Amino acid sequence: MMKNPSLKVLIASGYYDMATPYFDGAYTASHMGLPEGDRGRIRQTFYEAGHMMYIRPADHAKLKKDIADFIKSATVRQ
Repeated sequence: MMKNPSLKVLIASGYYDMATPYFDGAYTASHMGLPEGDRGRIRQTFYEAGHMMYIRPADHAKLKKDIADFIKSATVRQ
């Protein structure tokens, strides 16, 4: 992210997931050493179905919407 100031990141996390811990994405993003102004390029979303959010219909629909929204926001020139 430091080498590409246009790069934006979406972290999709599950609330109830022991394989990929809930807080790991937030912890990693907060410890990247990014300047304060660049932290807004990271978006994190959360799902009840864990890292397999596509198996729960409500989370699958939310994931689809979150990805579509992220792509739209990431491709808009600022």
